[in-house]
Amino acid sequence: MKWGIVTFPGSNCDQDMADAVRLLPNAQPIRLWHKDTDTQNVDVLVLPGGFSYGDYLRSGAIARFSPIMQAVAKHAASGRPLIGICNGFQVLVEAGLLPGALLHNTQRRFICTDIHVRVEQTHSILTQNTSVGRVLRLPIAHGEGRYFAPQDDLNRLEDQGQVILRYCSAAGELTEEGNPNGSTNHIAGICNPAGNICGLMPHPERVMHPNMGNTDGRSLLESVAGSLGLISV
Repeated sequence: MKWGIVTFPGSNCDQDMADAVRLLPNAQPIRLWHKDTDTQNVDVLVLPGGFSYGDYLRSGAIARFSPIMQAVAKHAASGRPLIGICNGFQVLVEAGLLPGALLHNTQRRFICTDIHVRVEQTHSILTQNTSVGRVLRLPIAHGEGRYFAPQDDLNRLEDQGQVILRYCSAAGELTEEGNPNGSTNHIAGICNPAGNICGLMPHPERVMHPNMGNTDGRSLLESVAGSLGLISV
């Protein structure tokens, strides 16, 4: 299985993602540059975290115009997996591939810490190897991670089961303290109606090995691999 990892000017989690992919059975990371015009027919595409174009204007607002984004949209339209993590999620919403926006955290400061998220749906490529209600401990590192969408879009996301992860307490409760950036409806991750495009602010690639403190991110990335039937999950 080939995982394409796109590097934009300012990406800083692309190597982390490549290392995480190498921990998955039968998985090979393929490095893609933002000026590329094709995705080398990879099975999975990942837009990694970082600060593309220095977050000028808005996070992800310039990266959406990179030449590779046309090929990214074509890949997603074919039904193949596309994941945006942190800055990658911001790029997906700026490109219109997912609804909503990522605004400044309510504290107006950068947050780098471990948080908890609760799995809400398992029909997406990112969560199918988990279970509804499961609580995962994942790291976040962002200044603009507060998810927002107009009420009509929020209603549609909720009604269609497109909210896949919510910030929560360690016990899985939706508390104010458990929502680190003030995201609307505690939203930490969403998918498109088909479930093949997923965006999330937490970093599963940073918790893939016991040496990293826990392996909760592994179930999410293995879900993606399992969606293609290439590994047993």
